[in-house]
Amino acid sequence: MKEYDYLIVGAGLFGSVFAYEANKRGKKCLVIDRRNHNGGNIFCENMNGINVHKYGAHIFHTNNKKIWEYVNQFVEFNNYINSPIAKYKNKLYNLPFNMNTFYQMWGVSTPLEAQGVLKHQIQKYGVSKPRNLEEQAINLVGKDIYEILIKGYTEKQWGRKAIELPPFIIKRLPVRFTYDNNYFNDRYQGIPIGGYNSLTKGLLNGIEVKLNTDYFDDKNYLDSLARKTVFTGSVDQYFAYKEGQLEYRSLDFEHIKLDIDNFQGNAVVNYTEYEIPYTRIIEHKHFEFGEQPTTVITKEYPSEWKMGSEPYYPINNSKNNKIHGAYRLLEGREKNVIFGGRLAKYKYYDMHQVVAAALSSIKKEFRE
Repeated sequence: MKEYDYLIVGAGLFGSVFAYEANKRGKKCLVIDRRNHNGGNIFCENMNGINVHKYGAHIFHTNNKKIWEYVNQFVEFNNYINSPIAKYKNKLYNLPFNMNTFYQMWGVSTPLEAQGVLKHQIQKYGVSKPRNLEEQAINLVGKDIYEILIKGYTEKQWGRKAIELPPFIIKRLPVRFTYDNNYFNDRYQGIPIGGYNSLTKGLLNGIEVKLNTDYFDDKNYLDSLARKTVFTGSVDQYFAYKEGQLEYRSLDFEHIKLDIDNFQGNAVVNYTEYEIPYTRIIEHKHFEFGEQPTTVITKEYPSEWKMGSEPYYPINNSKNNKIHGAYRLLEGREKNVIFGGRLAKYKYYDMHQVVAAALSSIKKEFRE
């Protein structure tokens, strides 16, 4: 007899939702994580009374009412609306691209005027068959927006010149001819009151969790504890890189405490100049309308991923997709392992998509 029904590798959002649902169905779960905290990348660290998004800004948003109601059963969400600002050579622009942006850039005030400028630039600088990201972006939003708000930011994000990046990375760019600074079109949006740790705490309540536990330090023993394993780590590592190593972009975070109550007046400010090494500054208190006497900001630096660093963004080009395809075939042979989450699936997920994927895995597992 196995001690547990499920060993869940990773206390992030996918693993936590799966553990909660399995536990609700009377199954005994053990959740392990190599970090010293629950929550994976949605973990918040309390600094000076402020919930700091330790691994980058996380804004929950969805059009799926059931998913919204699902997460709200564990914690109440506030009414935060994501309205980032872009800064380029000390000038500010609203994001996503909307009438406020066009007025700031060209002084136009009507949709017809903005459409005229965009059409002229696309016709003048665009190409019929874009060969790279730069040409694709200009074809979508013209030269001014590309050079001021996209080029430098994208080259920092990917660590490569835009002309060296494939066009599919920017399939479409949101353009609105209304004065609407809400970054997302989703109906439901917000931040958990008290931070994301409250969500994780609700999901893992009553479930055994072992932190500072690396699955690969004693894989055979840990697998032997449970009837099945739910794996949310890197899929290539699970298979000992036998089909090759998948590539990622990584991030470095510089968290800074400041003895002022308000640094930038907004939760997220993007820095689109290539010469500024970080892509954005996050001021965490604004996610929760904080009134603390001090503040905490985070500078976010994209970096090349290497073995041992944290993988954040999968590089889904043809080379890596081919490698991942080989791992997907291997997954199918693992009858007692369930793979889930962004690392195991080598796919960038928003949080609502992670929750939906975990619930889908539960339905499949329990044949519901």
